[in-house]
Amino acid sequence: MDNLTIWNMIPLIGGIMATGAVAGTLSGLLGVGGGIVIVPVLFWVFALLGLAPELGMKVSVATSLLTVAATAYSSARAHHARGSVDMGLLRHWAPWMAGGALCGGILAGVASGRALLALFGTIALLVAWNMARPNTRILAPALPTRRGIQPAMAGSVGVISAMMGVGSGTLGVPLMTAFSVPVHRAVGTAAALGLVIGLPASLAMIFAGLGVEGRPPASVGYVNLVAVALILPLSIACAPLGARIAHALKPVWIKRAFAVFLCLTSLRMLWSALG
Repeated sequence: MDNLTIWNMIPLIGGIMATGAVAGTLSGLLGVGGGIVIVPVLFWVFALLGLAPELGMKVSVATSLLTVAATAYSSARAHHARGSVDMGLLRHWAPWMAGGALCGGILAGVASGRALLALFGTIALLVAWNMARPNTRILAPALPTRRGIQPAMAGSVGVISAMMGVGSGTLGVPLMTAFSVPVHRAVGTAAALGLVIGLPASLAMIFAGLGVEGRPPASVGYVNLVAVALILPLSIACAPLGARIAHALKPVWIKRAFAVFLCLTSLRMLWSALG
């Protein structure tokens, strides 16, 4: 970090801010949660700043979770205004997903950075494959009604999403659409559930990181406030834009282009986990 000057910090700052804009737009557009972009970009930025990969991944995940929570609120409001948030499903899933996110945040705080890299890379690779598919895979005509199945689904999404540093859309949207929830409603509901994941998981990682040495300046626990301040304004501002685009067109080609980006990102992070 000592070798950095204000001049070579400018591209990094610009890159982080641009990441916020892209993350917010994708959160509203595809329901994937901006964290799927924020985590790898922050990980690479912290690596450039000289932060060890073990610590850099934890800071990236925690910081992303806090930004995802704020972006989810903005995105959910935009979707709710268009009637695409399933309030019944939101109320049913939210407690279980919040509990899972809290457990996931605790696990992310004690897990090794390489384990988090491997988890992110593996799940993101599967998400990229699913997004590149020409047709949505349908498992059943409706969500299961058998007691305990939906709470288990919501809790599992909460645990894994929190450990990846992403909102509920990355896993929640394909899960809901697989059970015949209309895609616009799945995206809107997942946006609202992102707040349910981001808040408890980021709080868990704040407490887990207290007193840890080597963190970047202006960090509270594992959350870096400088990165949050750079990402949040554009992320929140662009989330409604993504929601408007989602309701105006079928973003199939955007999904496929993003799937390519996500595939390359996943492979790079898996390589870092092995290195």
